[in-house]
Formats: sequence, C-alpha cells, structure tokens
Amino acid sequence: MLIILAGLPGTGKTTIARELARRLPAVHLRIDSIEQALHNAGVLRDSIDDAGYRVGYGVAEDNLRIGLTVVADSVNPLSVTRVGWRDAARRAGTRFVDVEIVCTDSAEHRRRVEQRVADITGHRLPTWAEVLAREYARWDAERIVIDTATTDVDAAVATVSSHLQRTGAIGGSF
Repeated sequence: MLIILAGLPGTGKTTIARELARRLPAVHLRIDSIEQALHNAGVLRDSIDDAGYRVGYGVAEDNLRIGLTVVADSVNPLSVTRVGWRDAARRAGTRFVDVEIVCTDSAEHRRRVEQRVADITGHRLPTWAEVLAREYARWDAERIVIDTATTDVDAAVATVSSHLQRTGAIGGSF
C-alpha cells in the first residue's frame, strides 16, 4: 500500500507521516531527505527540479514490490507529481491513497513555519513568504483531507487508519 501525503511546508505532514510509518509499520519516504542527500552529494548544484521526486518514485516502487507499505512524505504540489506517486503504485501492482494535509488557521500555520527547526543536516527551511509563494495546484482527484488546525496527530492517524480499514487496504487497527 502506498500512502501519499501532500501539503504545504509547515502543515504537519512529516509529523503525521512518521507516526503512520511507526504504527503500521511502514517505510517513511521523505522527499526533503532525498533532495538534501542529492545536494550533499554534489549531484545537483543548482535547481533540483523533480529529481528528488523521481528518486522517491523509484524507491517507493522497489519497497512496494517486496510487499512493504510506504508512506510518501512530500509537498506533492502539482498534478504531475501526484500522478507520479500513483503510477509508482500501479507499476508495483499495489493500491494507493492520497492524503492532503492542510492547516486552515493561517496564523497557526505561519507560527509553525517560522518556529520550525531543521531536522536534516544542511536543510534550509522555507520562509513564510516562500510558503505563500509556492505553486500548489488544486486537486483533481479523490483524497482524504486532514486539517491540522483542528486535528492532532493521533486523530490524523486514526482518520487514515479508518479509511484503510474501511477500504480493506489493511486489517486490524494501529
């Protein structure tokens, strides 16, 4: 199963992704980590474009093919990136679910962005202005939407878990 998390920086994606991966258990595949590793290796000196996503799709597909559940953690801002994750699941012959993480309280979202501390060595976090300016396309597909302005991590994990159980993607609870 591929669980595809998406949302702007500072909405709580990584916090939720880590907890989902821990409870399932699943592989936590974080695009920020991949992109920073590519930068650190000197592979990409300028714009990273979609290189991190392309690596992520391949790693996800490899893990899905051997029967592991993968939680993909990325901004996933455009239709093309969203289709890329879904295609990786299809090529691996597994199911997927899209989960959009939002924070509708703009003051809280801004506070989170401005107070975050990087947990990846060398990673530069975006400013609030950069988050606001970021391209983020409207969704054209069914998805679970979790608003972290009103939902804590446990409730977010329970929402995804409930959906996975209802659709038969997983059995039991976590």
